[in-house]
Amino acid sequence: MRSDAMVFDVARVRGLYVSLSDGWTYLNAQENAQVPEKVSTGVAMAFRTAASIAMLEPATGSHSKSQLVGQQLGISQVEAARRAIADLVGATPERVVLGPNKQMLMRSLADALRPILRPNTSVVLCRSDEPTTTQHFQNFDASVMWAEPDLGTGELPAWQFSRLVSGSTRLVVLPAAHRLVGTITPVSEISDTVHSASRAWVLVDASAIAPYRSIDMEIMGADIIAVECAPLGGPQIAALAFRDTTMFPRLAAVNPLAPHDSAQKLELGALPIGLLGGVAPAIEHLAGLDEYARGTRRTRLTSSFADLAHYHYFLTHHLVESLHGLGNVHLLGISGEAAGLGVTAIDRVPRVTFLVPGVSAETVQQRLMANGIVTSVSPHDPLLEAMGAGEAGGSVTVGLSPFNTTHDIDQLTRALASLA
Repeated sequence: MRSDAMVFDVARVRGLYVSLSDGWTYLNAQENAQVPEKVSTGVAMAFRTAASIAMLEPATGSHSKSQLVGQQLGISQVEAARRAIADLVGATPERVVLGPNKQMLMRSLADALRPILRPNTSVVLCRSDEPTTTQHFQNFDASVMWAEPDLGTGELPAWQFSRLVSGSTRLVVLPAAHRLVGTITPVSEISDTVHSASRAWVLVDASAIAPYRSIDMEIMGADIIAVECAPLGGPQIAALAFRDTTMFPRLAAVNPLAPHDSAQKLELGALPIGLLGGVAPAIEHLAGLDEYARGTRRTRLTSSFADLAHYHYFLTHHLVESLHGLGNVHLLGISGEAAGLGVTAIDRVPRVTFLVPGVSAETVQQRLMANGIVTSVSPHDPLLEAMGAGEAGGSVTVGLSPFNTTHDIDQLTRALASLA
């Protein structure tokens, strides 16, 4: 039996990552998440057995399914990946589109949306979103409206969508959380506004929030959800999940050989079977973070993410307070008068971006590396540029993982203090 006194067992979780034995302190989950041993094993097995023929087993039970004679094991990897993504976001497998990366899926989706994004229609994009996402939805006859972030906190205010969305709006694209600053978007509130004022579809990029929080398409009000598996500790695979299969006939086919009402119509080219073998193990790894959770994988994911979110709330608070106490460190979206007094209460995923005035980001990152701490120089990002990161010599981003501890944060704090 589990008691309320039990806490997130980070020591057990650390044992699930063989790579942690190399001596480095990894604080770069937003760029290169460490891969659990379960995922490595799954990918290796998928590559070895992709062309093998599955052994036939008798179908028993009300939910069993007879196997096809001569079916390759690689096909089962595709089906397992669809089921895993469906469990992750609260969908069903037939609504899941798979692809090698998010950029390719976004491009395919944009091409498929051409029948919908006609002249006299509009698209709402977010200035704080990744340019690699927004660029695909600007090359249409539809006009583009922009939602602006709060430059003090990095938040995306929901109130502005009531004036951006109209009856002509056909698509609204949102990040569920900012990938570098960590602020969480009020997706449900925005979706309610969008759906009450238009027939638009809401596309939510959940890649930044998926490693940390439970996702539910229905609660979010999302019509389409995009997610990358690499930030989860999985392979370089991405997916789109749709609210309903009735959406597919409205889309132009990227793959003309696929049925017009199927997810496969958006999948261009052969799927990487070997890499797909790591998707289900990655989701299963997340579902197993709470070793006491029971039930379906979806149920276990919800329980594990609840524990992880509680642990990361404590860890993020410790990170922010520790860095905030250093006079030589500026936390983007947290420090300064523009952020306001209540900024530390803003809901965020455990990702923080900072700069050291007068010291380039490359110098900071190399100093941390010399102390055994792996962080990342922040990539080009519209929100960070608007916040002044570029003018200050760049910024460094810290992204936490399930295996990080207060000791990791204390080590980071001591190393940054030496830059004073």
